[in-house]
Amino acid sequence: MKKKTVAKNDKPKKRRAGCDKGRIAPTTETKLRLFADSGGFCQNPECLSELFRDIEDITVHVAEMAHIISAADDGPRANTTLTAEQRGRYTNLILLCPTCHTIIDKAEDKYPEALVINWKQTHKQKITNLFGVVSFDTREETRNFITPLLAENHTIFEQYGPMTEERFNPESSMPIQWLRKIRVKIIPNNRRLLTACDANCVMLTPDERKTVELFRQHVDDFEAKHLGETDQNGSQFPPDMERLFAD
Repeated sequence: MKKKTVAKNDKPKKRRAGCDKGRIAPTTETKLRLFADSGGFCQNPECLSELFRDIEDITVHVAEMAHIISAADDGPRANTTLTAEQRGRYTNLILLCPTCHTIIDKAEDKYPEALVINWKQTHKQKITNLFGVVSFDTREETRNFITPLLAENHTIFEQYGPMTEERFNPESSMPIQWLRKIRVKIIPNNRRLLTACDANCVMLTPDERKTVELFRQHVDDFEAKHLGETDQNGSQFPPDMERLFAD
């Protein structure tokens, strides 16, 4: 039997072990939703590794967006009936640590589509439960819940924020700490604040409702900037949030 020869410029096709990242570009909204759903942790419920790691005086972002159905026709859990646009949608992506991303793609038979989708749904529910807030009976109770969250965010801003004296020191590690605090403290706190306001919206005055909506836009702009999706500054924190539910 003659051996099959391969021309110099005709390399044999190999099955890709990982996602073809170059073909699919998730939208900014999709990226933000994935980070929000993750809560800063790998979405494999048996892993839950932190996606932001502190290495001495720097913070390293290790999150990877993994395709549930491969971006390529010959990749892991491939489905040739899906369009490129469908493969880049939020529903087809999951946020994982590098190790879990590699494992699910190299051992795809052990990690079928249904299992990976279940990971994402289970993790999102855990985060929702963590941030979930029950309705309170009085404005005072609601106020007591949101006050510590507002106070923590304010303290972080005063101590680490861009207006501190450290901004004039090029060797300061404060900007790095500020970014870390944003991701692990301020963004989760903001989401809990919005959840509390929405769960108890019947007790808001008309003016307070406007304040909450201004805060909602601020949160969206703030996340977009500090998760690296835009360089533009967005809307400012509405000062009236500090007086919300106060009689």
